[in-house]
Amino acid sequence: MNEREMAAARIGSTLSGPLVLVVDHASNRLPRRYGTLGLSASDLERHIAWDPGALPVALLLAARFGSPVVHGTVSRLVIDPNRPPGDPGSILTLSETTPIPGNEGLDEAERRRRVDGVYTPFHTALERVLEARRVRGVATALVAVHSFNPAYRGVARPWHVGVIYDRDARLGRGLIEGLRKVQGLVVGENEPYRPGDGVYHTVGRHGEGNGLPCAMIEVRNDLILDHAGQARWGNMLATALDGCLGAVLEG
Repeated sequence: MNEREMAAARIGSTLSGPLVLVVDHASNRLPRRYGTLGLSASDLERHIAWDPGALPVALLLAARFGSPVVHGTVSRLVIDPNRPPGDPGSILTLSETTPIPGNEGLDEAERRRRVDGVYTPFHTALERVLEARRVRGVATALVAVHSFNPAYRGVARPWHVGVIYDRDARLGRGLIEGLRKVQGLVVGENEPYRPGDGVYHTVGRHGEGNGLPCAMIEVRNDLILDHAGQARWGNMLATALDGCLGAVLEG
């Protein structure tokens, strides 16, 4: 299997549950050609390399709803599939406060190699799942699952979970309403990020771009680092989705 074939994974792609789940930052894997990008092993375990806990939560939701998952298999440090190619956030030389030496001074040929080998196969995999469902007439909502750090640049974030949506608010607002029923849960609306921060590329392209109800879920990553936390959040998110999916897909 070559690097291009390993850039994305489709799980249960023929399942016809109401969701398609996508996890852009599921992996901290670096293909061999990139070595460590000049980073330590501990750096590659940090949020700068991936979204810890996001894939297990998405897989729990997939099992609950009988729905497919498309996820990345390469670290966002190589190229971020959730940024358009050429965007300043696509290939970072500085992530938060950490320099990425292996991304310094890249020529156009190397940038193109990363687009062709990682970004494009990831989006093609998602397109194929969505198109197959469209042909079969399967009602679909697109949900991206991410995780975020409890603090950013020394500033604590108060939210346990955030829901991000853009022009199409059908699913996002329904999710927020459902999650806010959980006592003690601090739910961010377009927090800790907004679509204008550049974080909404995948959902905007494949969700809003296809007229599908869509939203992006961000769970604080320290809450989903173990099986118990992942199970708890899988259940809470599934309950919130159960409460709004029917109306959203029938609307």
